[in-house]
Amino acid sequence: MDLNVYNTLILSDLHLGAETSHAREATRVLKQNHFQRLILLGDIFADLNFARLTKDHWKFLGYIRKLSNPKRNIEVVWVEGNHDHGLTNIMSHLVGVRVYQHYDWEYRGLRHVAIHGHQFDGFQVNRLRLSRWGTSLYLRLQKMDLKGKPVARLIDRLNTRWLRMSAKVASGALTYAAQHGANCIFCGHTHEAVHVEQNGIHYYNSGGWVDSRLTYLTIDEQGVQIHDYNEQEFRGRADDRDSGEERSEADSAFADVADESGLLEDVEYENLSR
Repeated sequence: MDLNVYNTLILSDLHLGAETSHAREATRVLKQNHFQRLILLGDIFADLNFARLTKDHWKFLGYIRKLSNPKRNIEVVWVEGNHDHGLTNIMSHLVGVRVYQHYDWEYRGLRHVAIHGHQFDGFQVNRLRLSRWGTSLYLRLQKMDLKGKPVARLIDRLNTRWLRMSAKVASGALTYAAQHGANCIFCGHTHEAVHVEQNGIHYYNSGGWVDSRLTYLTIDEQGVQIHDYNEQEFRGRADDRDSGEERSEADSAFADVADESGLLEDVEYENLSR
């Protein structure tokens, strides 16, 4: 099977720890594409309660750790989101990835900037305590929800439309890009994958992985593309492991979550820094 090859793949708002997190599908996307750079654009965690992480959530983190192996020659970048706050001091040791508040890079003569986007959301900035209370309530509702999580999904959609205010995030991001001399700016946070162009500056939102629409971004010589995850497209492909790799011992480690970190099989990374 030929894998797609990209310069950069961007994925955000996986919300590991939330019952609506599509971690297994996100892991498939990473395994079945080739890229030189991976940007995790914030809110990879729902909160800092690791007890909520499932087998699939740990497997996603384990795969990120494997990608961070310098032998793979893949640059893995984690941009902190509002739900990731507090992880900066531990993520580099947990999965071997450096965490940024703002990340920029050059590609094909253009300056690209990645920032989660909550910085442009006045509600998140000015009402941090209320926002955290809302996250706690949201996670409790998931526990009580019916099959398919209709209540939690409805609340997430309302939260996106009424509180995160996608238009304001887009406007703030475009202004930020202009101030920093960027040609393209990439955000998450709103869970709504969009592309807006203004005065020659392009704003892209990578969407999210907790609602019915699962999206990610890629950058290559053809430009930036928004991709929708399609279950049918991935069904029937080799399986959920690396192409050409044997089934890893990590699978059983993550299945049991015996070690709480579930990531000790690659001890060579413990002191990895960038």
